[in-house]
Amino acid sequence: MANGFNRGWIVVAAGLGINLMFGVLYTWSIFSATLSATYAWSGFEASLPYTVAIAMFALVMLVGGKLQDLFGPRLVATMGGVLTGAGLVLSSMFPTLTGVILCFGVLTGAGIGMGYSATTPAAIKWFRPAQKGLITGIVVTGFGLASLYIAPLTKALIAAYGVFATFKILGLSFGLLIVLFAQFLSVPKIAPVPAAAAASNADYTWREMLKTPQFYLLWLMFLAGSMTGLMLIGHLAKIATLQTGANLGVTLVAAIAVANALGRPVAGFVSDRIGRGRTMAILYLLQGATLLMFPGFDSFATILAGSMLITFSYGAMLAVYPSAVGDFYGTRNIGFNYAILFTAWGVAGVSGPLAAGWILDRTGGYGAAFLITAVLCVFAAGLGLAVKPPRAATAAEPLKIAA
Repeated sequence: MANGFNRGWIVVAAGLGINLMFGVLYTWSIFSATLSATYAWSGFEASLPYTVAIAMFALVMLVGGKLQDLFGPRLVATMGGVLTGAGLVLSSMFPTLTGVILCFGVLTGAGIGMGYSATTPAAIKWFRPAQKGLITGIVVTGFGLASLYIAPLTKALIAAYGVFATFKILGLSFGLLIVLFAQFLSVPKIAPVPAAAAASNADYTWREMLKTPQFYLLWLMFLAGSMTGLMLIGHLAKIATLQTGANLGVTLVAAIAVANALGRPVAGFVSDRIGRGRTMAILYLLQGATLLMFPGFDSFATILAGSMLITFSYGAMLAVYPSAVGDFYGTRNIGFNYAILFTAWGVAGVSGPLAAGWILDRTGGYGAAFLITAVLCVFAAGLGLAVKPPRAATAAEPLKIAA
């Protein structure tokens, strides 16, 4: 067992490394600001590649989740690396709105979804159920932390070589590194689950999962938190400029990267002890209160504190929900089961940033967007207090044979 757990930590490190590359998605605000300023793209146009990438991320997670359940994480993550790198490189070769939507939005978004679907399921299968939250938090920390180095790197590369050459440089570098790290992903032949836990927790198929009301409660909670986090991440530079009059984009992107990353292992650890629903209920209430106050934030300090609290909670969500799927529905089919739940993130990622952009264009500010997401967070907090795991017998009952 010791050798198995040693190997598990290698898988955790590889998953963390892969997600450090996939986090390029969270630095889109740096690209969009340059494209708007240099090429006169409107705010709506500059949001489209990011929005399409989020949609493809969520959709291809379904494919990747199923493939990694069938063929293992190494092949799926390798495919993700190839697609991610290719999309970025091709974006440099087709420097138009349509070209960037198809290359960054479709290809890179698909690559991120494919690879991301393989990292967390591979890692948690090496560890005991009581560690699911912590292990998930460590692996997905890479995605949140990535902006801390990719944002200043991207800004420096754009200043030196231009925005489209930057796509090429990042594509070649990240594509190769993701493929390299992918070779260290694997799953154990026998998962280290205590006998008592194995007997008490059923492994649900996706069809069985969709028959439980708990899935839809989790989906709505995930939707609310994702919409809040992705709206803020996608528009933070513009929000800060409007409310403070200063260009704080890169500084804030780096700060929220730290908060986003810290939320993942912290919430994973806490949720292992007090429960997934309670953890998210507390964080959603804090998010809701912060969003109600956000229109009044007019200084660097208040914008920084508010955005860090919201992105801490957003990062926490991305550790808690994979763990909740494992708790509620077992780990055998977790890749595809979590991918289905992850469609909530995709819906939020498409609707949240676009709705915020639409509100900005018509009102000149984000007040209505803050109010709507605050209400959603309070609603999600109530669901978090209500949701409980389904009875294990639900999935097991079809297997009963009459005497």
